[in-house]
Amino acid sequence: MKPKTKVVIIGAGFGGITLAKKLSKKYFDVLIIDRNNFHNFQPLMYQVATGGLEPYSIAYPIRRIFREYRNVSFRMAEVVSVETTSKKVITSIGELSYDVLVVATGSESNYFKFESIKNQLLTLKTIPDALNIRSYIFQNLEKALYHSREEVPEILNVAIVGGGPAGVEMAGAIAEMKKYVIPRDFPELNTQYMNINLYEAGDRLMKTMSEQASSKTLQYLQELGVTVFLNARVNGYDGSELTLENGNAFHTDTVLWTAGVKGAPIAGLGENCLMGGNRVMVDAFNQVKEHEHVFAIGDVAGQVTEETPRGLPMLAPVAQQQAKHLAKNLKNQVLGKPMERFSYKDKGTMATIGRKKAVVDLPKFKFQGSFAWVVWMLVHILSLVGFRNKFIAFLDWMSNYLTYDRPLGLIIRQFKREND
Repeated sequence: MKPKTKVVIIGAGFGGITLAKKLSKKYFDVLIIDRNNFHNFQPLMYQVATGGLEPYSIAYPIRRIFREYRNVSFRMAEVVSVETTSKKVITSIGELSYDVLVVATGSESNYFKFESIKNQLLTLKTIPDALNIRSYIFQNLEKALYHSREEVPEILNVAIVGGGPAGVEMAGAIAEMKKYVIPRDFPELNTQYMNINLYEAGDRLMKTMSEQASSKTLQYLQELGVTVFLNARVNGYDGSELTLENGNAFHTDTVLWTAGVKGAPIAGLGENCLMGGNRVMVDAFNQVKEHEHVFAIGDVAGQVTEETPRGLPMLAPVAQQQAKHLAKNLKNQVLGKPMERFSYKDKGTMATIGRKKAVVDLPKFKFQGSFAWVVWMLVHILSLVGFRNKFIAFLDWMSNYLTYDRPLGLIIRQFKREND
């Protein structure tokens, strides 16, 4: 009998998990490598950051996901590099060999020209990031109680840089905290001193969605008390003052950076494999340029089409569709059949700005408001891994909805920015 093909998948995000599930145990032995022993649901990270959900509601142990998959194993390790000629992955726990390598390492925050001040900024890419933001916000609420009135605005003010889904959802969630949670939990604080500003470099919010969704998003944020600045480019931040290219400034201790992401490739593939956005160039079969036995899927993969000259969007559905298609193509390779070209099918985009405030763009129609919010909630609950996570998230959201409260304001660990 022909030996099984050993597939090593680097990354346990949406693409990596989906691919491992779809690879047939008849033909493949699969090894997943990730620095964490859990898969986290990135779209709901902002809910953890603002006290709406606990981390265990959006994270699930990788080993438990594959408990019934006898051909899938997992190693928690940092990947240092790959050696494509010898087909080895160099990791913190040693060298691991492969027949086929799939890079599914996702993306990381893109600071553009602000790398030198990134330690002053708060980002939202990991669960520790979300917990840091939560702690920092609630620490500042406590801190404001014992400072003079002149100092309070800078402590309480929040700036969000980036008007995409992550920035919009964070702004809406913090605005709801200001409106419903802070007056109850911190009655001594005057929330009039707390300003929430959202800065977008472009001429509209949510530029990947329709004009209708953009204008409705702006309306919802303004209704919640968020001040939105369009065509506003950041010039710098010194830890207490955010400055714009037009000369305006905003005094704040808290700057949330959601201005963009870039690919997170692994070393060893070569500079020739990289394209704009730090993504790995792949062909229509998700095969990495110049590497016959290496594939890439998800955010890290730069798959150029006529409609998307800068690569397919960095979205979970793209990663999942690529993973399912690649599983079929790898099976075709084993069986000696030709691989088929990948074609992304856009099934729609959605975002929530607050309670009963959401926008949904589907291929054939668009809608906003309460119904959109219910659809958003159901889609995200059903997308969570594990029944327990679905159940807990549903209970937390229903509790928040009925009581207008976010009870998860515990400061479990103090957080300080690196230069504070």
